[in-house]
Amino acid sequence: MNPESSFARHLESQGKLPNTVVAAHGEDLFAPHGTTIVALRHANGVVMAGDRRATMGNIIAQRDIQKVFPADEYSLIGIAGSAGIAIELVRLFQVELEHYEKIEGTSLSLNGKANRLSSMLRSNLGLAMQGMAVVPLFAGFDSGQKVGRIFSYDITGGRYEEHDFFAVGSGSQFARGALKKINAVNQSEEEAIAAAIEALFDAADDDSATGGPDISRGIFPVIYSAGATGVSEIDTERVSELSRQMLQRRAARPNGPRARLIAEGGTA
Repeated sequence: MNPESSFARHLESQGKLPNTVVAAHGEDLFAPHGTTIVALRHANGVVMAGDRRATMGNIIAQRDIQKVFPADEYSLIGIAGSAGIAIELVRLFQVELEHYEKIEGTSLSLNGKANRLSSMLRSNLGLAMQGMAVVPLFAGFDSGQKVGRIFSYDITGGRYEEHDFFAVGSGSQFARGALKKINAVNQSEEEAIAAAIEALFDAADDDSATGGPDISRGIFPVIYSAGATGVSEIDTERVSELSRQMLQRRAARPNGPRARLIAEGGTA
């Protein structure tokens, strides 16, 4: 990447990146943390969903935090880890992609965006080693391959392409376990959204840091889809209705739906 195309490098030279700002002001390490994000491929792109809870130790710091954002017109980013640093990273990444497009006159490929996010994570390694880690999940529609793609990261900036689905955050192992049973190849967007809601509910069922649908407060997962026509947010009313339907099904089957192969085979 051309150094002049990097807005992040400009901020770093001015001492205004999140890591340099925190180091200068000595921010308390006991800060809110975001939790579970899931991403699933579907026949026409990819869906990303996040629960709404942020925790601070054993305390619920916020019940309606947003953890999934559009990175640009065709890609999405979800955050887990130190909420303040993570949200600043998202904002910087969004501006970075816009800045590159304005300077170079063209947008980065999906691989280029994934690589750029990796290098930004490496710049936060010092804080990560102090406990202020950010673990994003990146996904988008690849216009060249005509498919949705999902990328996971570690705190050192290591980038890994995932296949049909992935999850990050404290409830990720439970969400991935659920998705192993209900995710389907070439599913529709509607099926992917329903599967994401099921997976987040399973994560909340076993992980206290992950929040489930809150009917009384009207708080539901934030869900975005990315496809050939771009990024779109799934309407709250639609998510609310699908969440209520899921809760009705769970009333009859608390442990969730059976694996598709078992259900289709007609055996218990």
